[in-house]
Amino acid sequence: NEVASQTDAFQGVLHSRLWHSALEEIQFGRVPVVAVLHGAVVGGGLELAASTHIRVAERSAYYALPEGQRGIFLGGGGSMRLPRLVGLARVQDMMLTGRTLGAEDGQAAGISQYLVEDGEGMAKGMELARKMAANAPLTNFAVMHALPRIAESDPAAGLFTESLMAAIAETSPEAKQRLIDFLEKRAAKIKPGD
Repeated sequence: NEVASQTDAFQGVLHSRLWHSALEEIQFGRVPVVAVLHGAVVGGGLELAASTHIRVAERSAYYALPEGQRGIFLGGGGSMRLPRLVGLARVQDMMLTGRTLGAEDGQAAGISQYLVEDGEGMAKGMELARKMAANAPLTNFAVMHALPRIAESDPAAGLFTESLMAAIAETSPEAKQRLIDFLEKRAAKIKPGD
């Protein structure tokens, strides 16, 4: 085992930074990533899930951070991503007490956005991926890159950044055509439950 064979703290830092780099490629890549969660989503698996944009949980999914019981600490970016998803107090509870959340509690806490029956996760994930693929690429990119930074900004900087991103997105040729289609009633209608 690579972690167990580490000889010093410096090697541990390097190992953690490799995970940070890999998961940042998911979170801040070029396209949105959908995760389908089933069974144990524990430790590093939960850190990986937290780096994705849309999470679909099957009812068999359960979540845990057993680092406290194992004498280790999060190393894949979970200490940054997970409190933003579910709150600091919940992450502390999971790490300090070994609390496990089932699929329903995980969704209520914000780990997943969708909850489906066992065996239906991949179909739901593919449905959502197709919807995202139909979006304007620049808009998807802005949602993945600008929106998290805006949400973390002070209000003045966030609103200014939002204005800049809106101006950039609205002036793309694809956005202009989509707006014309909307105004001329050629765009698909939005329906409840979509």
